[in-house]
Amino acid sequence: MSKVLTFFIFIFVAATASAQNEKWEKWEADADTLSAQGDYAGAIKLYTKIIDAAGPKERAAFGALYKRAISYYSIEDFEHALADLDKFIQSYSTFPQARMLRALVHKELGNTEQQMKDLEDALLSQPGNAALLKWRASIYIDDEKYELAKKDAVLARLLADDAETEMYLGIIYYNLGDADSAFISMDKAIGYEATFLPPYLYAGTFGLELEEFDTALKYLDLALMLDPGNQSALLYKGIALAESDRAEEGCRCLRKAFYSGMDDAADYLTEYCFGIEN
Repeated sequence: MSKVLTFFIFIFVAATASAQNEKWEKWEADADTLSAQGDYAGAIKLYTKIIDAAGPKERAAFGALYKRAISYYSIEDFEHALADLDKFIQSYSTFPQARMLRALVHKELGNTEQQMKDLEDALLSQPGNAALLKWRASIYIDDEKYELAKKDAVLARLLADDAETEMYLGIIYYNLGDADSAFISMDKAIGYEATFLPPYLYAGTFGLELEEFDTALKYLDLALMLDPGNQSALLYKGIALAESDRAEEGCRCLRKAFYSGMDDAADYLTEYCFGIEN
């Protein structure tokens, strides 16, 4: 079981521990074991037995309901997970981890508005949670609300900086017209986690868009050292080389990108490589 799901389970257990019917305890222990072993379908059956036997007002039923939601989430049955979480939150409305999990479910279902609502409710009880601030910043980035994203990302960095936070800041700075700060943040992201591929790709695309092709190639070459077959890196490198009057090398990269399944390379092959031999 992932650390995230383990966290969601045991934080609730610690908060709601109480005496239960021995039979329910046995079912719950068995269900927890199945869940830990990855047998979520088996766990769901036992959690359902507890819910049906305990009745809607027993704390044992709510504990099982929450854990069943996690099991549904784990098998990507997001509709059932959402239904359980809705019932749980009606009775435990101030339990932030349930809202965080429901936000994850809404994310998977593409419900951005509801995801944001649950995330903001969780932040009311945990305003200094860097992970939640970073998460909200990512939603603002997707919505192109870069000033709002910047506020969250800067605060998240003050609380707990990491590669992902710096990457988000790089994206934000670039879209706010501050390319120098964008590259600084991408370099910090790489410094924090050298094997984290996205910052290399973002920095490479920034270089392309700014027509700083040597800069773009520096990052894209590093990306390809990490992942030699990365389609995006091959495509961007091919463009950067072709724009740098190195069409033959560029076309080799573009062909590799195209033959590996990157359909977007076709237009660039037509633009740069017509008449150039393999």
